Amino acid sequence: MILKNRFFFRLIWIVLAVSLLTSCRSLTSNRMFETGSDYDYTKFKVSEKEYIIQPFDKLDIKIYTNKGDRLIDVKGGGKNQVKTIEYAVEFDGQVKVPILGRTKLDGLTIRQAEKKLEDKYKEYFKDPFVFLEVTNKRVIVFSSGSSSGNVIMFSSDNYTLVEALAQAGGIADFGKAYNIKLLRGDLNHPEIFYFNIRKMKDINDINFKIQSNDIIYVEDKPRYAAKTLQEITPYLTLFTSVFTVYLLITRF
Repeated sequence: MILKNRFFFRLIWIVLAVSLLTSCRSLTSNRMFETGSDYDYTKFKVSEKEYIIQPFDKLDIKIYTNKGDRLIDVKGGGKNQVKTIEYAVEFDGQVKVPILGRTKLDGLTIRQAEKKLEDKYKEYFKDPFVFLEVTNKRVIVFSSGSSSGNVIMFSSDNYTLVEALAQAGGIADFGKAYNIKLLRGDLNHPEIFYFNIRKMKDINDINFKIQSNDIIYVEDKPRYAAKTLQEITPYLTLFTSVFTVYLLITRF
């Protein structure tokens, strides 16, 4: 009987030892975008820069003449017709637009691109007026750590952090409203903004303007008990099986 008890306790210690080896790193293995406690976050900016056209953007282009009095059918034909031209910005920043052919637009703001097209269309039309909009603006929102992600399309130039969170379904029950990160720009060297929107005094942070391709990450609260049970369940199953076999053997 003493030997049985010793064997039983040894098995328990083995299970505990194995579960400890899986410990913290396994329990937080799905965490993303971690930064140190002393990380120097990008400072909040009241006035953000205008959006810059990039390769692989899609542009909605409307072209008018006579300062908007008459609309151009850029396919050639009728007057008084609105034509929506949606073209992709190619890998080299060129956009194939009606009449002009390939024109380099990447690296320009919307306003600068409109002005460039208007200047070029002056060779063909009187007082051309160009309206240009980026149609594939998107933001990626993780509303509860890495377990809940959404890609959200938006068109407004005044799209804010709170709107993005709302469209993603809000902050989940285990999400931390006081620990939100926003990554912007080249992911090799991104700007990282930190937001705490838990209290009303931080209301200005909610109105932070979103840019296309931003990534919003709401850190979630650790659920160590549930994850620990999930991690050690296979070992407990193994222990139960081994112990059952042991009891069967020792009976004979």
